[in-house]
Amino acid sequence: MASAMSPSTPSLLRVAIIGAGQVAEKVHASYYATRGDVQMVAVMDSHPEQARAFAERHAIPSAWHDAREMLKAVKPDVVSVCSPNRFHFEHVMAALEAGCHVMCEKPPAMTPQEAERMRNAARKAGKVLAYDFHHRFALDTQLLREAVMNGALGEIYFTSAQALRRCGVPGWGVFTNKSLQGGGPLIDIGIHMLDAAMYVLGFPAVKRVTAHSFQRLGNRKSSGQFGAWDPAQFTVEDALFGTIEFCNGGILRLDTSFALNIREQSIMNVAFCGEKAGATLFPAHIYHDESGVLQTVIQREEADDQRHLRSMDAFVRHVLGEPVMIADAEQGLVIQQLVAALYEAAETGESVTLC
Repeated sequence: MASAMSPSTPSLLRVAIIGAGQVAEKVHASYYATRGDVQMVAVMDSHPEQARAFAERHAIPSAWHDAREMLKAVKPDVVSVCSPNRFHFEHVMAALEAGCHVMCEKPPAMTPQEAERMRNAARKAGKVLAYDFHHRFALDTQLLREAVMNGALGEIYFTSAQALRRCGVPGWGVFTNKSLQGGGPLIDIGIHMLDAAMYVLGFPAVKRVTAHSFQRLGNRKSSGQFGAWDPAQFTVEDALFGTIEFCNGGILRLDTSFALNIREQSIMNVAFCGEKAGATLFPAHIYHDESGVLQTVIQREEADDQRHLRSMDAFVRHVLGEPVMIADAEQGLVIQQLVAALYEAAETGESVTLC
């Protein structure tokens, strides 16, 4: 992956933000404001008044309603893409063409074909393209990845990833609009636990994918823990359950929902079952059985809650030339391919072969 400059470069990194919504506010702008070597110089949103208000709150000198015009006039070094999923491809490509490094919110795009073109464009431009799969940056995830690499779990043959909500349909934004979002809980929250699981496993090659999706609650209910929505406009799945078969013989089970009649309000976790030991991701806990008694190998008391910060920090440090891990364009493409395969398998009722 290319980097922008050597760590000793003294000039400020000039950043522009595309999309002035919640994630741009709470994650991207909030992080950039903590760094003395970063300057936010522009923000763009399709709603001009939203862009202007965002600029005022963060002391950003210019607000725009057209991304290409902003990129041409401002010439930033770095662009954060925080627009709705449908526009990720367009905005990332424009930023790369303008010679910028890019941090894009998940998912990479709407299709694997778009994600592949984005990866190729980043390679051609020699620029960093990273995705905000922030759960892989938790200290818990790093601990388990190292344990897997060291063989502490042995061969992992079953992984269970869950991103479940009892009634957590987002009542804001475009999360229930399939044409703008690309899907429901799988592409919104399931993709996070999928990336975390694949990262810990070391991105093993995938053989086949099967899945089942349902729309049973989101189009009947109208309110939940994240506000109200219009059930008549609910065009995404409210739950999807899939199985990913790896070429090494292992499987990954992914369960994800916006609305599902479960006891817990929310579950966001991954469990790994290996020949030597098992593990739970949040908080990180490695264990095994001895004569029917659970034995703890390693255990964190609390899950790391600085995941977004660590993700943004890794991106900026990578751009500045440090050899740190990022969720790069290559792995982003793999995750996009898996999401597409899960949706295809659910819609067709047939397994999807990937190798």
